[in-house]
Amino acid sequence: MKSIKNLVDKDGKDFQDRHKYVTKEFQDYGYRLALKLGELKSVSLYIKLAKEKPRHLLEQAYSFAIDYPNAKNRGRLFMWKLKELEKEEAQKSKKDSK
Repeated sequence: MKSIKNLVDKDGKDFQDRHKYVTKEFQDYGYRLALKLGELKSVSLYIKLAKEKPRHLLEQAYSFAIDYPNAKNRGRLFMWKLKELEKEEAQKSKKDSK
């Protein structure tokens, strides 16, 4: 049986190794999003989204994808919902400008 200290040290080191080039907050947020959605192959995409897209839209899409029952691909569901939310926001801003 391993002690708690060994578990914490191992996990902390592993986390640091993966994050040694992360210097900005949006990079960390994008990495965590990819990790939670199970899309580690597309980390750069999620980092780009975290940099360019409004955070409230990302949070809403993430919440939808995580709460969706029986989702086979949470990343695809996240991207679909993000696209839908962007459309809604564009329509709302267009309506408000009139």
